Amino acid sequence: MSSELIRRLKEKEDKMVEMRRYLHAHPELSFKEVETPKYIADFYKGKDCEVETNVGDNGVKVTIDSGKPGKTIAIRADFDALPIEEDTGLPFASENPGVMHACGHDAHTAYMLTLADTLIDMKDQFKGKVVVIHQPAEEMPPGGALGMIRDGVLDGVDHVLGVHVMSNGERGTIYYREGYVQTGRAYFKLTIHGQGGHGSSPHAANDAIVAGANFVTTVQTVISRRLSPFETGVVSIGSFDAKGQFNVIKDKVEIEGDVRGLNDETKHKIADELERIVDGLEHTFGVTCDYEFVDDYPALYNDPDFTEYVADTLKDSEHDAIKKVERCAPWPPSEDFAYYAKELPSAFIFAGAEPEEGDVYPHHHPKFNISETSMMSAAEAVGTVVLDYLNQEDEK
Repeated sequence: MSSELIRRLKEKEDKMVEMRRYLHAHPELSFKEVETPKYIADFYKGKDCEVETNVGDNGVKVTIDSGKPGKTIAIRADFDALPIEEDTGLPFASENPGVMHACGHDAHTAYMLTLADTLIDMKDQFKGKVVVIHQPAEEMPPGGALGMIRDGVLDGVDHVLGVHVMSNGERGTIYYREGYVQTGRAYFKLTIHGQGGHGSSPHAANDAIVAGANFVTTVQTVISRRLSPFETGVVSIGSFDAKGQFNVIKDKVEIEGDVRGLNDETKHKIADELERIVDGLEHTFGVTCDYEFVDDYPALYNDPDFTEYVADTLKDSEHDAIKKVERCAPWPPSEDFAYYAKELPSAFIFAGAEPEEGDVYPHHHPKFNISETSMMSAAEAVGTVVLDYLNQEDEK
């Protein structure tokens, strides 16, 4: 069955690349996807499957029913882009100013459409159902997963499987890890109110910049002095807005930042420490603070048993585009696939996508690019697991 899957996928590879390049040239921002879900739904017209649109706002749910009783597995791909001006120089670069597929979601959608089409063709060779989740808005909290879950995309599903292409991963390698594999994320905004004044008379003012600078340096001690050396956490200050006249003492500073933790307990511990520091600012500097902390994506937890099954299945199967299957370290970014994993035993794996030429740029970079061979690796990996899982007699 693996050889037939690979043969059918390879027959569609040129079309898959064509779809990826079209999607790359026509990116849409999170929660503003209009044409992309139409493109996805149109792809399935006339095919032997059930298509539901506007699931969780802009999502598309596709059900491939073999007509035979069995288990149900969901496979998920996201399709939103980022507010980034593309600087790749690619002939199929973004045609939408200030919007770019800088995270590979164009590739996710193209591989998933190709794989779903292939699974429709092979319906007579498996039992049960495949639910294809085409998800919007992964990049922007609260994320598109929550809305699709609320609209019942996981009803009747036993497991969820997802894959992400990684520009810093070796081509032809599928990476996996059980347990916590990606960090949870939170956002905070702190506005410090002092008292403005003339630069020559600081004693007659209360400098908000000094209080803000103290906050920036103090929060770094949360990681070094409040977390165990065996915990993984990050606090990053992304914005310090204190622009003003050089000889005027500012009366207000706005600071925005990012919090990550490899598990939710660590993230919540960091949140408590940040609140203590904010309280301390008011007492120490005599300022007043407006503080907002938004806990958005949870840490992504791969079910150990299901992840082991996925890895073993891939290691024991025939492949063409996959050369290696390796256990990896956790990845620092966050991912709203974590919401599916909180509902059902799930696995999120990674396809190496290092470009064949040029420098490797990280995700969310204006020059981000991938090897398009990673789409075949992803399609082979997910397709192999789906077919094997649905033909198992016992629950995995």
